[in-house]
Amino acid sequence: MTTNTENQGNSLDMVKWGLAFILLAAAVIGNQMYSEEVSVLVRAIAVVVAFALAGFIALQTAKGKQALAFARESQIEVRKVVWPTRQEALNTTFIVLAATGILAVILWGLDAVLLRIVNFITGV
Repeated sequence: MTTNTENQGNSLDMVKWGLAFILLAAAVIGNQMYSEEVSVLVRAIAVVVAFALAGFIALQTAKGKQALAFARESQIEVRKVVWPTRQEALNTTFIVLAATGILAVILWGLDAVLLRIVNFITGV
């Protein structure tokens, strides 16, 4: 009994996904086909509506519901993050820039030394 219900839900999900993809394809193809006959504003509104409908249909599937739940949980976790202050972010940025500059100078010097050694050995 459970397997039969699960298969029906899965096939219904496939129909929903198919409909969503057809809507997306219709939006893209329609936008291209009517690029000269219809104004940009009307085409843009039609594409946005088609994408919104496709997204709404996709969210009605099992995977869509999982994705929506994940997005909500992610938003909750982002609220829990302690973000650095502007001063902390600037200090960290300057430290990274300084470390990058120092490493660049070290690598440049090492490259110059190795180039001279290779030129000495090869006689160029």
